[in-house]
Amino acid sequence: SPPGLLLLTSFLLHIKEDRASPTRLVCDNRLIQKYIMEAKDMETRVGQCQALPVLSCPAVLPLVDFTFQQWKSKLNETKRREILCDLALLVGAVVGAQGQVSEECGAKQLSQLYRHANSFFLLLQTFSWEGGHWEPSCSPHSMEQTHVTSIFLTYRQLVQGKLLFFFEDLAKVLCK
Repeated sequence: SPPGLLLLTSFLLHIKEDRASPTRLVCDNRLIQKYIMEAKDMETRVGQCQALPVLSCPAVLPLVDFTFQQWKSKLNETKRREILCDLALLVGAVVGAQGQVSEECGAKQLSQLYRHANSFFLLLQTFSWEGGHWEPSCSPHSMEQTHVTSIFLTYRQLVQGKLLFFFEDLAKVLCK
């Protein structure tokens, strides 16, 4: 029935909205741990795909490694902008790779990675301490890779590193 369908739709939208709630993501450490496990699983699954092509147009990936002391000394807004730059480059790399990978397993994993990375990208744009919107005028340190698996490795390292520590820092402020 239409009213039942409307109720179901609004319920599902509420659940999806709640799942991506910035405060819940930051304050419930189990959620970021879930995303880390999903990143590891995607990386494992793409490694099991058969006949992944070497990318003829290399993927430009952010260098996401950092020293803990250097990271701790940055303001949260600086961290957020840095992660947004990394995610923008990563999402672009995924889109570029999607155009070169026709094999079903690899294409499916790239599609899933796109959804996850883009969700974090959109979510982090909702956090702002300066009141301004994120401008795509950043130039993160980057490298070119011709292996699809490198994209997944970079994503896992980003989620397991900068994103995890950023959310831990935000939790100290938002989850009292």
